[in-house]
Amino acid sequence: MTRQRPLPESDRGQAHTLEAAVAALLLLTSIGIALQMTAVTPLSASTSSQHLENQLEKTSKGVLASSAETGSLKDAVLYWNDTAGTFHNTSNNYYYTESAPQKIKFGKTLNRTLDERNVAYNVYVVFQNPSGEQQRRRMIYRGEPSEHAVTASHSVTIVESDRLRDEDGNPTGTNVTSTSSIYFPDSTTSAGVYNHVRVEVVAWRI
Repeated sequence: MTRQRPLPESDRGQAHTLEAAVAALLLLTSIGIALQMTAVTPLSASTSSQHLENQLEKTSKGVLASSAETGSLKDAVLYWNDTAGTFHNTSNNYYYTESAPQKIKFGKTLNRTLDERNVAYNVYVVFQNPSGEQQRRRMIYRGEPSEHAVTASHSVTIVESDRLRDEDGNPTGTNVTSTSSIYFPDSTTSAGVYNHVRVEVVAWRI
């Protein structure tokens, strides 16, 4: 029987180098195929999209907090046409469908921080009825939110001496206890307090 002669050292080195090159090529090919199969889209649940949602939620909370501090959030809640029984300057609906009312600061703040950044949003006023049940009233409705929408809210206390706001956002001579058309009722037993309402902003990128 003829015995095979061992490869010289130089040939064995070349063989190892060739094997390493082939293995590296296979690894790169596998990575390329895997990346093609798991392509990330803009709407994928990724760290990046979660960061954007967190940022949008913080922005929405900031809008509500700053508006509450200046009193413009309460102005928006009381921006009510007592004669028509709707928010001021709403057409067929009792709520706004195009944009926030620009004659009150809350509406201007929403436009500056959300509309100008291509963010759609709905605004609701949540309040209790005399039975203690929560009800939700649309203030601004821009459509059905996406699955990536975020929600922020802020509470406002309405007292019996609070007056409705006119079209320009100024207090009228009508307070909440002397109108029958206001959309939230007297639902507390606390002296001087009419209702505790919560303003909700539901926002999503478009």
